[in-house]
Amino acid sequence: MVESVGYASGLGRAGASYGPLRRFVRAFIHFFSYHLFLARRSTTVTEVGGFRLTVPPTVFHPRVFLTSKYFAGFIGKLDLEGKRVAEVGTGSGILSLAAARAGAASVVAIDINPNAARAASDNARDNGLGDRVRGVASNLMSGIAPRPLFDVIISSPPSFAGEPRDLADRAWYAGPGYRDIKALFEQARERLAPGGAMYLLLSSDSDLTLLGELIHQAHFSIHLVGKQSIFIEDFILYELRTFS
Repeated sequence: MVESVGYASGLGRAGASYGPLRRFVRAFIHFFSYHLFLARRSTTVTEVGGFRLTVPPTVFHPRVFLTSKYFAGFIGKLDLEGKRVAEVGTGSGILSLAAARAGAASVVAIDINPNAARAASDNARDNGLGDRVRGVASNLMSGIAPRPLFDVIISSPPSFAGEPRDLADRAWYAGPGYRDIKALFEQARERLAPGGAMYLLLSSDSDLTLLGELIHQAHFSIHLVGKQSIFIEDFILYELRTFS
């Protein structure tokens, strides 16, 4: 079921308002995740969503961070037959692989981290999808040609505002005031084909009001299409459609 989300309330509850205990828990999880997973120096191999994935250092780990499996499952249910797809913030490439498996004719897997762009290409090849998935190192969509347009754009951007420590930490923090992803929605609108859609995954602890304003300014309508709860937050999926 698709539920429209009013602009006045952004994307729903503004996660930036949670209290001191929640902020402490979030800071602890980030500290643990950063040192154990984001900043690790070893390459790991894992299986998630039916894919065997090699995850090099600095790249978001799709098995540890549960958003990847949830979003990949959603993408796998879409009808992407013959469509052009772009993923912004690809990490290991699992979402791009899911799009290719769902029938996409071509997928551009974009990440500012060159290690992630390479991982996406390598993982596509290793899973028999190398002819349809291409990893590209780019700051959002700035390095992508304006044509051809994409039928679908997917993104699970960093959910939290704050200064990242390094390249690996950009998977978690999007800069103060979401500085590093502010241009994402305008760029996505410019590169969506008529009738196209963008699918966006955020945390309930994101600043949903601010992000909702950015989405509205880019002339997208917002529809809630999925939600999954874990012990401290919800993963929330939105479908964005352009309006004039």
